[in-house]
Amino acid sequence: MSADNSCADVSVPLRNLLNSVQCIRDRVKDGESNESNGVFNLSNFWDTLTQAVKAASQEATKLSLAFSKPPVPTQEDGEKFAESIQKSILALSTVYYWLPKSHGITLRRLVRDATAEVLDGIVQLVDVIVSSPLQSLSQEQLQSTGGVWSACDQFAHLPRDNRAAVLGVLASYIGVVKDAIEEMEQAQAESQDPFSDVLDDEDQDSRGNQDTYWSEEDRQLMAPCQGLMKASAACLKKLVSAVKANGNVSMPETVAQLDDLADIAKEISPSVDDLVLSLYPPMDYSGVDQNACKLTLVLKKVLDIIRASHVCLEADLNWVQFLNGALDHNLQKIKALIQGSS
Repeated sequence: MSADNSCADVSVPLRNLLNSVQCIRDRVKDGESNESNGVFNLSNFWDTLTQAVKAASQEATKLSLAFSKPPVPTQEDGEKFAESIQKSILALSTVYYWLPKSHGITLRRLVRDATAEVLDGIVQLVDVIVSSPLQSLSQEQLQSTGGVWSACDQFAHLPRDNRAAVLGVLASYIGVVKDAIEEMEQAQAESQDPFSDVLDDEDQDSRGNQDTYWSEEDRQLMAPCQGLMKASAACLKKLVSAVKANGNVSMPETVAQLDDLADIAKEISPSVDDLVLSLYPPMDYSGVDQNACKLTLVLKKVLDIIRASHVCLEADLNWVQFLNGALDHNLQKIKALIQGSS
């Protein structure tokens, strides 16, 4: 049999495999967990999932090696490889479906995304093998194989329960808010003109207005706006401390409360970003007012949900009340300054 015929024959099971993996991946992204009344053991789940991920990685490696140099595998060998890798990814997706929502939506999303990333990597690898003429191991095939390994390796770093999952996402929100605060502080400190570094001398000389820098009134208004941003960061930091100290994953009700906290806290950083954008010159005071009100409402909603949750003990009510007061103070100051400028 010629090499061309051999390539054509072996591509059939590989194309079938590609279609199957894509279907499994799409179901994982859209599918629901298999809720059952039986006892679910989270520790056993992680042990089984770890083994399934390892098997998927090994099968992907075998497939890549088989197509890394001549001779081309026969159609029969191609079918065996395809069957083995399909079994491994079916096992992986099946184990993912075991994780019930009652153990945390936040945790389940992270496991779902990690599983889908492995499947995406295998789709890319099979596609590269099918599409590339077999001569030697291509850079693209090496990268695709490494992508599967990398996706599999991240399972070792996933949080093991919903409390840890929520803490992880809250930490990422804090990072985004801190970046926004630092961006605004840096813009203020660097120059009277926050755009001076992106305009050349001729552009700066030709400007005859204040459309690209802050007036004194603008700067006065920025102070309470930054107060709202700092209250946002403080709220997230306090929430992280409360979840660390008091977060409970032993009951579905408390697990669901942690998910609610993660979901509402997700609204903080986009609201902070909107406020930051409205502060850049030329400052639109109505936009600042609108975004300041929006951020305040989001933070008050977060504080209300914190207060009603199991992570908020009696001692935590003090900082919840303090932050509520700080929000009112800064928003009132913003409104007074805007009203005084009109």
